[in-house]
Amino acid sequence: MKVLQTRLFARKVKKLSSQQKAVLDTEIRRIIQDPALGQEKRGTLKGVFIHKFKVRSDLFLLAYRCDSKVLELIMLGPHENYYRDLDNYLKG
Repeated sequence: MKVLQTRLFARKVKKLSSQQKAVLDTEIRRIIQDPALGQEKRGTLKGVFIHKFKVRSDLFLLAYRCDSKVLELIMLGPHENYYRDLDNYLKG
């Protein structure tokens, strides 16, 4: 499966520590094995899946789209204003 990332996702990953990146890599591998791991959203975010995971005590949300051959990593971040920012990014 081919994995693509948006510029927004790449910028957020750049700011993570090495431990956070290691956990993120593990979670991405889990998504590749089971693309339905996240919860599919409804409404304006239809077709986008959100996978929630913890790094130490911090909760991160990972937005992605997936079809049979491509996994697109859209956005990563904490819960605060996450859905608003994701919706704005997808509209723009």
